[in-house]
Amino acid sequence: MRLHHVQVSMPKGREQEARTFYGEVLGLVEIDKPGVLAQRGGCWFRALGDDGSTTAEIHLGVEEPFNAARKAHPALAVESVDALERLGNGIMSAGYEMSWDERDTLDGFTRFHCRDPFGNRIEVLTPGA
Repeated sequence: MRLHHVQVSMPKGREQEARTFYGEVLGLVEIDKPGVLAQRGGCWFRALGDDGSTTAEIHLGVEEPFNAARKAHPALAVESVDALERLGNGIMSAGYEMSWDERDTLDGFTRFHCRDPFGNRIEVLTPGA
């Protein structure tokens, strides 16, 4: 068994904000939603490994009324502390909420937490520390 995707909620009509954060800032690739699911709004993103294989998927689905996930979250892994710091700096530079407060609180990992444009919590981590 393996994890296929994580779904994160978003408000209706704000797909462009999702594309900016998940696509441009986090560097995920948007993929087409299939058939009837595309009519529901939202958007899907995929992380690709160096060999082109899928390493993670995050599906953003419209939820009304919308409530941000303040504690529950997907955790994305990057290859190094340097990559983690570059991504963290990019998130901060783009103006998104971001914190290193728990940088060294998970044994064997270095990490940060940020918020997507809708207030959902996202963790990014790498082995180390």
